[in-house]
Amino acid sequence: MSTNLAKLNVLMCGTGEYTTGWTGSGASKSDKKVGVVGLTLFDLRRLGKVDQLGMVGVNGGKFPAIREHLADKIGGAYKDMDLSFDEFPKQGKVDPESYKEAIDKMSPGAAVIIFTPDSTHFPIAIYAIERGIHVLVTKPATQLLSHHNELIAASKKHNVICFVEHHKRFDPVYSDAKARAASLGEFNFFSAWMSQPKSQLETFRAWAGKDSDISYYLSSHHIDICCWILDGKAVPTRVVASAATGIATSEPYNCVPQTEDTITLLVDWQSLSSTKHKGTAVYTASWTAPLKSGVHSAQHWYYMGEKGDINVDQAHRGYDVTEDDDGKAWYNPFYMKYSPSESGHFDGQRGYGYVSIEKFIDAARSVNAKETTPAEYDATGLPTIANTVLTTAILNAGRISLDEKRAVGIKKSGETWILE
Repeated sequence: MSTNLAKLNVLMCGTGEYTTGWTGSGASKSDKKVGVVGLTLFDLRRLGKVDQLGMVGVNGGKFPAIREHLADKIGGAYKDMDLSFDEFPKQGKVDPESYKEAIDKMSPGAAVIIFTPDSTHFPIAIYAIERGIHVLVTKPATQLLSHHNELIAASKKHNVICFVEHHKRFDPVYSDAKARAASLGEFNFFSAWMSQPKSQLETFRAWAGKDSDISYYLSSHHIDICCWILDGKAVPTRVVASAATGIATSEPYNCVPQTEDTITLLVDWQSLSSTKHKGTAVYTASWTAPLKSGVHSAQHWYYMGEKGDINVDQAHRGYDVTEDDDGKAWYNPFYMKYSPSESGHFDGQRGYGYVSIEKFIDAARSVNAKETTPAEYDATGLPTIANTVLTTAILNAGRISLDEKRAVGIKKSGETWILE
């Protein structure tokens, strides 16, 4: 990539934990204490890749507290960080559609990064794409397969890139495991577990069970990794879902009655090179894990192929710290490094949470300079909207299976994936 690319103007949609590290009740107590998106973009501006930044939420009244938090946690921690950004909605107003005003002020070729509740991803993404804006949307890209297909078509029509922020693809262990799985022959079995502590039900009380579920929110990570590993090798054909309930809907969480605690999807996979080889996958996600288990996200998966297996535990990485007050904790320094460099600058450029966003910024700048085309990225291992469609198909099928208490089929109709 050439070095004379134009800087990118970027709008951050969503002002919560992942963007700023700020939750409604103050600074996040999770492993994202100063956020990921805002911090990464402030640093990419320092490094000359991005220029003007904006941030859009629903409640403009939160911005004074957010700015104070960023000044303290980022400005006070790292040298040379310009924390300026344009805010929407302005003057402390409350406006769930303020993203439209913010996007309308942008020029084609700018970028939008969406970290908002799952049910809002599609309307924001399609609004941006139709105005010639590049989009990075957090997982799950959409809740409906039909909406995912619309984003694929719209990004092609408007010649912009649309990536899904599946940062686990940039975890060095996961990407190494994908490469090793290629030599293990036909796929046979995959099992994934991912959970977060019950405290997340308080963080996400506004939408938990109402707007989305724990399968969309967490299993999307490992479903994507499985789909990525099996790309070109096998396709999903059938999904059956099961759920455990009772904790989220009880004291002290009191989530809405339809909130599930733990959701499991059982998925049949068909080999593309052998009619007799079929595989099964089990994807489980929970947000009712114990409060003091020492990890924020328990996450492990197992892959078995015809000629070998792979076992990955990304919660316990052989690195633990014990403190008198909090007990033992297992940290993940590969995701985001928050300690500053020897010179006092931000030093987390190698973390896969940062890399995931930087890859999108680099691709958007390259497309703007006509060095590459959006279609070229579909043939790479990068999580474009086109090559993440099966993740959404499985998640959407799982939701239908729970709601309608039946198995749901996945098949290709022409060039488009549909549910049966």
